Amino acid sequence: MTNVRQDRLYDRASAILDGNAVGLGEPMLWHLALRRHTEAMLALSGRIRPAGKPADPYSQIGLERRAFRLGNERAAQNLAMTHFNKRDLAGYRHWLRRAARAGDEEAALEVRRFETRLPHAAAGDIGRRRPYRRSDGLWSGNRRASKATKWYPPDPFQPRGEQ
Repeated sequence: MTNVRQDRLYDRASAILDGNAVGLGEPMLWHLALRRHTEAMLALSGRIRPAGKPADPYSQIGLERRAFRLGNERAAQNLAMTHFNKRDLAGYRHWLRRAARAGDEEAALEVRRFETRLPHAAAGDIGRRRPYRRSDGLWSGNRRASKATKWYPPDPFQPRGEQ
């Protein structure tokens, strides 16, 4: 299968999984992952729980690792977050460094300011959540906030100018 055809099939599977088309998206992703389509591997790894073992090529970690070995630099960032969510901070730091070496600029920033707590909801599930900061890039001059230090996420249903 050519890359153009695989990319079209991946776009169709994404549309199905987003609810914008009719069909079964996950079997398409498996089809593409078995044919070494790295984006399909990463999409599948986000749908598989629990993380599994690196030796199992069809577990979450196994799919992400195979995608990284096939040249997808985003896979190293995904592996880092998977290790963070498993409370493996040594693995988190290792894969952040690998992502930075592969060219991921966001991972390079994360390595420089290595944090053991993150503002994501998944970090809250394992007891490692912290509040958002201006340095997270999500800060906005929110007029609804009662104090200058409090932050509310922007309403996704309003245009940016009206918030």
